[in-house]
Amino acid sequence: MSLAVGAAPDRTADAAARPSPPETGSEFTPLLKAVKGQGLLDRRNGWYARTIAVNALALAGVVTGMALIGGSWWVLALAPVLAVLCARTAFIGHDAGHAQITADRATSRLIGLIHGNLLLGMSYAWWNDKHNRHHANPNHIEKDPDVAADVLVFTSEQAATRAGFRGWLTRHQAWLFFPLTLLEGLALKVSGFQDLRRQSGRERAVEAAFLVAHVVGYLALLLTTMPLGHALAFAAIHQALFGLHLGMAFAPNHKGMEMPDPDGEKWGHLRRQVLTSRNIKGGALTDWFLGGLNYQIEHHLFPSMPRPHLRLAQPMVKEHCRTLGIPFTETGLVDSYRQALRHMYEVGEPLRADI
Repeated sequence: MSLAVGAAPDRTADAAARPSPPETGSEFTPLLKAVKGQGLLDRRNGWYARTIAVNALALAGVVTGMALIGGSWWVLALAPVLAVLCARTAFIGHDAGHAQITADRATSRLIGLIHGNLLLGMSYAWWNDKHNRHHANPNHIEKDPDVAADVLVFTSEQAATRAGFRGWLTRHQAWLFFPLTLLEGLALKVSGFQDLRRQSGRERAVEAAFLVAHVVGYLALLLTTMPLGHALAFAAIHQALFGLHLGMAFAPNHKGMEMPDPDGEKWGHLRRQVLTSRNIKGGALTDWFLGGLNYQIEHHLFPSMPRPHLRLAQPMVKEHCRTLGIPFTETGLVDSYRQALRHMYEVGEPLRADI
């Protein structure tokens, strides 16, 4: 298997030729005004109501199927379907966290608690805190929790400190990335429960109640619809494929893109979001599979923009970047994985050379 990067990404200008940002004024303001003028920041309540309703009906259909055929090993065929629907559920929770569905914070939180804590066992408060910090400073090694050294590392400086088992992980992290995503579904649950210690008062009580309800409900669903052996196999397949799906949706977005120098030039909002993000080419199927996150640049520039408007904003953003000479990175789905894996492979290279 080769980790070489495939076709070059579509950029509006070469990074080396990128002009310095102007000393005064905002590069983002004209784009923001144009997007607002097109009504692209207006909520799409009807679209989201239909999306939530369809997803709920589909989930109910899978639960009904589990009850009807749980005594047969054929029930395992429903595990991948449930994994895909759980990813749709996560995308809805993601949009609620960004106030894309409604501007009312209480309603957004309720939608997040239902689609995160209750249906997935993933803490909405934990995810929202972590994800907002990521959005504020994407790929910033000191401020973005998504590039903090953990199971994976993203810079040579991080890799240099790894030894023992963690060193082995870093040496092979490009090859291990997708296998590790099979555990992501469980890791999200564990992180949510651990975050309860950070929370306080009523928030902790509500978050914990919804998380516990998920665990009890999930176990009850499995154990009342199928024998124990079937239940264990179903849960393993479901959780593994759910984690893989999320990993495939989030991996292309920032890995292998520019990482701001903490001591270097300070970027404005436009450059900070565009230069660290990557869009994925594709049509309706790509939009559905990636939950709109294939328009990562537009999403980072306008986090509260409703999902169906992201594709409409893309031409405006691309043209604005072209005018300013700012690279707008867009590539195919498979090539995005090549680029991300290539970056992780290169980060681990010094440790392999020491062997």
